[in-house]
Amino acid sequence: MGLLWIFFGKGKLSYAVEAPKWSLLGGVLGVVYLTSIVISVPFVGVGLTMVAVIIGQLIMSMIIEHYGWLGSKKTRINKEKIFAVISMIIALILIY
Repeated sequence: MGLLWIFFGKGKLSYAVEAPKWSLLGGVLGVVYLTSIVISVPFVGVGLTMVAVIIGQLIMSMIIEHYGWLGSKKTRINKEKIFAVISMIIALILIY
């Protein structure tokens, strides 16, 4: 779909070169994400896999916001955020 947009739409391949390098990681990380889910679901099940994905997203969002990466506003990691992650990890252990 992206190639169709580049060749037949108003997009130009030079736009991809001009984009911030971190924004181009989405495609590569998407492949890694989908591959890891496809591999892990038969071993641990859908529920455990999805809880692990959500925990990973929570932790990464805390790190991104803490350092202000990707243009986000810097926020401190507080007790509530840590409690949320610990609660999710406990849920992960209880599911398994």
